[in-house]
Amino acid sequence: QVQLVESGGGLVQAGGSLRLSCAASGRTFNSYNMGWFRRAPGKEREFVAAISWRGGSPYYADSVKGRFTISRDNAKNTVYLQMNALKPEDTAVYYCAAATRPLSPLSTSPYNYNNWGQGTQVTVSS
Repeated sequence: QVQLVESGGGLVQAGGSLRLSCAASGRTFNSYNMGWFRRAPGKEREFVAAISWRGGSPYYADSVKGRFTISRDNAKNTVYLQMNALKPEDTAVYYCAAATRPLSPLSTSPYNYNNWGQGTQVTVSS
């Protein structure tokens, strides 16, 4: 089991930027595909971005493409989500997730991720 701890959330004005971090425990972080998801009040959890264990092949939701960038530093066991040009509709709790089962695909579905952090709140004011 891997422990995931998100940080970097907060309150920002529309058009601003935040960088979320997700620190993972364990020595096999560099073998996991990683994803970011979010849940806004009253809405379902939705996919935001994903990155392969090597750090390539990033996927993005259409709603964040061109504004958000996912990256990872395997030496630091950390995955990042750089969020620029934030909009009020980006307000949500953001979760990072790890796919630790063998042969897990790089996926936009939360069902392919079996380890989740506790989430960090991002609030974008208009």
